[in-house]
Amino acid sequence: MQTEKIVNYIIQWLKDYAINAKVNGFVVGISGGIDSAVTSTLCARTGLDVLCIEMPIHQAASHVSRAQEHIEQLKNRYNNVRDVRTNLTPVFEEFKT
Repeated sequence: MQTEKIVNYIIQWLKDYAINAKVNGFVVGISGGIDSAVTSTLCARTGLDVLCIEMPIHQAASHVSRAQEHIEQLKNRYNNVRDVRTNLTPVFEEFKT
């Protein structure tokens, strides 16, 4: 399998999409799972700005720590990555009432 060729194709596709859409980068919700980890890494590799948003709602501590570890690793590897954390649990609870 030509993994690196496929990865490079996806990275270029993301970059072309952003440029054609006239946006400066990507916003990715980071959950601590594999999907958001792969997506955010591919976006970071485009060289465009990436904003990682952690938005826990009653999330298990293990998921929160995985998300935070992933974001820190991305920030250490790519200077185009920044992050913000917004706990959505109070908003969720308010909607329930």
